[in-house]
Amino acid sequence: MKKREPAVAGRFYPGSADEINVQLAGILRKEKPNIDISLAKNTILGGIVPHAGFMYSAYQAIHFFEILRLSGQRFDTFFIINPNHTGYGPEIALDENDRWKTPYGEVEIDKLFHGFLDIRESADAHKFEHSGEVMLPLLQYALDYPFKIVPITMLRQNPQNAVRIANAIVEANKNLHKRICVIASSDFSHFVDPEEGKRLDRFVIDNILALNTEGIFREVHEKHITVCGYGPIMTLIEYARLVSKDPGISILKTGHSGEIHDANEVVDYVSALVYQKQPH
Repeated sequence: MKKREPAVAGRFYPGSADEINVQLAGILRKEKPNIDISLAKNTILGGIVPHAGFMYSAYQAIHFFEILRLSGQRFDTFFIINPNHTGYGPEIALDENDRWKTPYGEVEIDKLFHGFLDIRESADAHKFEHSGEVMLPLLQYALDYPFKIVPITMLRQNPQNAVRIANAIVEANKNLHKRICVIASSDFSHFVDPEEGKRLDRFVIDNILALNTEGIFREVHEKHITVCGYGPIMTLIEYARLVSKDPGISILKTGHSGEIHDANEVVDYVSALVYQKQPH
């Protein structure tokens, strides 16, 4: 079986399971009073999660994963949709490998989906890409049951590809009948003044809350907003609209790297939960 070795263990997150446990447990202790656990009663469809180093962005990310844990919902497969920062591979890519390895161990790619998705496989697109990889230790930390993943990178981020991927996932699952959750990996404004980043992010967040993928695309391009995973976010919204008549989106936590290391130019992080507005 072909295995993807971790590319950013020891850099974006600690290199051993014990170190990850210590770091995330400390972040969870700090954030726990601010986590809206009432959201765990809803049927979870997916979430928006930042993908920077844990020391910066796990304060936002942990909100999604703790709500996921507290929900008690068990998912067979997590689709991890992330931007392609490296430029390798096709405009949309599945991974050729069979498993992904992290310091916690190996997780199997749900290759059953590959036969139905009509998306090219490319090991190169995933080999050095961090934005999908950093989701996996967070999932492994939060969940106490076995699950599989389907990582998808987006090199070309536009509404058409978002619709294509969302439709492909829904149509594939009509054959497979799996319990699936879609994670959109994205950081928000990059290397801007904290107040300017907050102002720019709002244009995108308002369209996220309105489930307006065309609006997200328009604001990112017209205002040159450096949200790196707007394609995965659009894909998640399109997916939610396909599987739910009235999907809800709640912003869980916003923040930026300057809260950890004081700086005039920061990277912004936003986590959000996407759900059906009824109990599971």
